[in-house]
Amino acid sequence: MEKKKSKRKQLKKKLLHKYRLVVLNEDTFEERFSLKLNRLNVFVIGTLFAIFLIAITTVLIAFTPLREYIPGYASTALKQKATRLAYEVDSLETKLATNELYFDRIQQVLRGDIKMEKMDKDSLFDEFKKDTTQLNLLPNKQDSLLRAEVAHEDKYNVFETASSSMDFVLFPPIKGTITNTYNAKEKHFAVDIVAPEGSPVKSVADGTVIFSEWTAETGHVIIIEHGYGLISVYKHNASLTKKQGDLVKSGEVIANVGNTGELTTGPHLHFELWSEGNPVNPEEYIDFE
Repeated sequence: MEKKKSKRKQLKKKLLHKYRLVVLNEDTFEERFSLKLNRLNVFVIGTLFAIFLIAITTVLIAFTPLREYIPGYASTALKQKATRLAYEVDSLETKLATNELYFDRIQQVLRGDIKMEKMDKDSLFDEFKKDTTQLNLLPNKQDSLLRAEVAHEDKYNVFETASSSMDFVLFPPIKGTITNTYNAKEKHFAVDIVAPEGSPVKSVADGTVIFSEWTAETGHVIIIEHGYGLISVYKHNASLTKKQGDLVKSGEVIANVGNTGELTTGPHLHFELWSEGNPVNPEEYIDFE
């Protein structure tokens, strides 16, 4: 017990023992400043100063723009930019989904999985956006009369009322003799052009390749979207030089004439033109001779 008391007294004596801090003139040794201190005072002052520094630093980081210079903290501008980019990505995903739907419909028609129908790109996008759960889909009298009139017209002339908005010159995909012309009544929505096997097949206009694959019935097929609602189709090719997503120029080689697919009778190009979802006669827009 006595040892513990003596240690406490010694510690108290050390903490309260006074020291004088003196500042002297180096040349004259004149006393300029003096301060009496003890260890306890130094400890208390040091602790308070450290707490003050921590508090000031916390305030600067929490309530001033200086926090943006600390790694791990994002600026307000960066957060706003990230939010804007997130909205743009969501919009692009929606556009991509609608484009994939449009291209899938085209591929189904070309493969014969579904019957040919008016496929307008804008109408497909509108359909994709609409909420049809609240629409009244029950037929009315005017709708029934219109359907009967259209069915009567289509019975004798399938695409008599189809219109085209093409108003620019198209490059001939290949020069040759047409052996099978466009005939909507027989559902031959193309012209067949005979040419030597391996002859280059060229794009009729600038555009983007939206389909470039092999099909059992029509062999190597490539489809190009040119804008203005115009699509060109090239079938029975021996090989393809462009893939889906490629950009092509008017007159650029995209394939070679071949004799591929089950529905071919010799080396030739089966060429189709579609405007606003409707097939049109290529001979009305292109000189193949």
